[in-house]
Amino acid sequence: METYQFYHAGDFTSSQRSITIKNSYTNLDFAEVFLASEVHLELAIEAALRVERSMAHLPSFQRYEILMHIAQLLKTEREPLAKVLSLEACKPMRLALGEVDRAIQTFIVAAEEAKRLPMEYLSVDWTPAGAGKEALVKYFPIGLVAGISPFNFPLNLAVHKIAPAIAAGCPIILKPSTSTPLSTLALARIIDQTSLPKGAVSILPMDRVTGNLLVTDQRFKLLTFTGSPEVGWGMKSAAGKKKVVLELGGNAGVIITPSANQEKAIEKCVAGAFAYAGQVCIHTQRIYVHESIFQNFAARFVARTHLLKQGAADALDTDISAMIDENNARRVESWVQEAVAQGAKLLCGGSRTDAFFQPTVMTATHHSMKVNSCEIFGPVVVIEPYADFAQAVEELNNSQFGLQAGVFTDSISEMDYAFNELEVGGVMINDVPTFRMDHTPYGGVKDSGIGREGVKYAILDMMEARLLVKGEW
Repeated sequence: METYQFYHAGDFTSSQRSITIKNSYTNLDFAEVFLASEVHLELAIEAALRVERSMAHLPSFQRYEILMHIAQLLKTEREPLAKVLSLEACKPMRLALGEVDRAIQTFIVAAEEAKRLPMEYLSVDWTPAGAGKEALVKYFPIGLVAGISPFNFPLNLAVHKIAPAIAAGCPIILKPSTSTPLSTLALARIIDQTSLPKGAVSILPMDRVTGNLLVTDQRFKLLTFTGSPEVGWGMKSAAGKKKVVLELGGNAGVIITPSANQEKAIEKCVAGAFAYAGQVCIHTQRIYVHESIFQNFAARFVARTHLLKQGAADALDTDISAMIDENNARRVESWVQEAVAQGAKLLCGGSRTDAFFQPTVMTATHHSMKVNSCEIFGPVVVIEPYADFAQAVEELNNSQFGLQAGVFTDSISEMDYAFNELEVGGVMINDVPTFRMDHTPYGGVKDSGIGREGVKYAILDMMEARLLVKGEW
């Protein structure tokens, strides 16, 4: 087994505690990772605070060069990094390669955004008191950032915290998921080769007790967390005075209208439903199809689902592999069985073998069933009919979540109605809610969180406005 040290204030460090990382498809351990202690975290915080001013004063051209250097090194390590990512997360290799590509793009976008950090000139002579005065608004780094990233996109969701922090001039300490810390620690080896001040980035796998200090320690000025609603809202309550950004997932919905191109809609919806075994915050979970095309759409959707290639994650032709662990697969199994007992109908799937859960399609569900109302975070999708477009929008809104939604239509009026009435952070027309570009604002409403990621928008959260007013003698 390969051993991974954590990246601690510019040094790679071992400790007296470690965990093993297991591939959930083979059920075999393949790596050992050392865990940081409270002492290590304290030293990382002190090192980060020492470089806070030097980070804030880094010229934009240097931030650009550092971020582009990381992107270039990621390109050279693309395939071995994707292999590590695929093994730790049990992510199909094609998707792992795509995640590395997205991480590269995220660093490139951050490099570009580092050249245009916000600043504005304001005229203040709107009243006699402002005559002869002018104002400048400049944005300054907020300070030390705490980042906590999840298992499902272990590299790119960590990068969406690290890259904006570097661009904004903030030091950051990141806790990766202990299920999938390897690709982020491999990224640390790349970051260490740049001219970034040592201590500006620390990547520390920690247990929950130690990791919770990222939430409660008031030396951190911003907490950015991606994970479950229960954990996220609890962190917000415990975070004190620091700014908090939460990306908490959802049960994303899609509307299929009679004017939609059914073939393209089915292709995209199957991918959105079952990519990475549905373990995606914007996983396509609920599909509402107009009653005039419902039977045909559902039958073709099931037929397309049966074509998915199941197998080991590191095989290039695998479409769907095991879930992150058997406990989560058992949870999904229990939700599906519970829904069937309450009257839901299985159109395909529904069975589990160890950590693998079959791609599953259900209908005749309702809001009281977990498979419909909760975030299933597994390879399960429900398909239901609707009578009119306003009803379909109402069904999508009938959720505690509001992350993203998809609408397949050729009607401009339906596009406009969806954009104005859907209670979500993003509406994808003629695509699934699973679509995301790394430079666009990303986040949700209701229990899906607060704040926005997407490089430019994350940078804004990592900066504070300061006003300068100049007047005549």
